[in-house]
Amino acid sequence: MASRPKQSANREGRMSLGQHLVELRKRLTIAAVAILVAAVGSWWLVPFAFDSLRSPLTQAGILDHRVVSLNFQGLTTAFDVKIQIAITIGVVISSPVWLYQIWAFIVPGLKRRERRYAYGFLGSAIPLFLAGCVAGWFIMPHMVQLLTSFADKPDTSLINAKDYVDFILKLVIAVGIGFVLPVFLVLLNFIGILSAKTILKGWRVAVILITVFTALVTPSADVISMFILAVPMVALFFGAALVAWLHDRSVAKRLETFAAEIAV
Repeated sequence: MASRPKQSANREGRMSLGQHLVELRKRLTIAAVAILVAAVGSWWLVPFAFDSLRSPLTQAGILDHRVVSLNFQGLTTAFDVKIQIAITIGVVISSPVWLYQIWAFIVPGLKRRERRYAYGFLGSAIPLFLAGCVAGWFIMPHMVQLLTSFADKPDTSLINAKDYVDFILKLVIAVGIGFVLPVFLVLLNFIGILSAKTILKGWRVAVILITVFTALVTPSADVISMFILAVPMVALFFGAALVAWLHDRSVAKRLETFAAEIAV
C-alpha cells in the first residue's frame, strides 16, 4: 500500500533531486565512455588531422616568403598534442551519443507525450553540430594566415604547437556548440517553458551575444571571419524563433478548438 503513492507520483516521469543527480552521473558516464571509445578508435586519423592542422602554417610561410613552423617545447608535448587531437575527433564522432545523453537527462522531467520530440531534437542537433564544426574548420586557414601575417617577413615564426592546436580545436568545437544552441530554444518552447514572443523579444540581446561569441572564438582583426560565423548563427536564431512561433500558433488553435467543443 505504501508504494502506490510513489508509483503514482512517478507516472509523469518526475524525479527527486537525488534521482536527478544519479541520472546526471549516468548520462555523463555514458557520454565520457563514448568519447573515449571514439578517441581510441580514431587514433589512426590523428596523423592526417595533424597534417591538415599544419597545412595553413605551411601555406602562410609560402605566401609570406618566410619560415613559419610549429615548436614542440617539452619532451611530451608531441604526445600530448596528438592525444588532444584524438579526443577532439572523438567528441565530434561521438556527438550523436552525448547529444542524446543531454536529451535523455532532460526527458525524465518531461511528460510522456513530450518525449516524442527526441527525434526532432537529435535530427536537427546532430547535423547542426557537425555543420558548425565544418564552419569552424573552414575559416581556420584564413585566420591562421591573417594572424601569422602580422610578423615581419625577415622574422621566423616558431609557434608553440600545443597553443596552436588548442586554439584551432577549441574554435571548431565552440562553433559546433554555438550552432546547436538554437535547437535548445525550440526544445524549451515545445515543452512550454519559453514562448516565441519571449524569444523574439530578446532578439537584440541574442544578436549582441552572438557577435561577442564569434568575436571570442575568432580572436583576430579579421572581421570577415567573425561575419562568416555570425550570419548563420543569427539566421539559426531567427529560424528557431519561427519554429517556436509556428508551434505556439498550432497550440493556440488546438486550445481554441477544444474550448469551442466544450462550449457546445
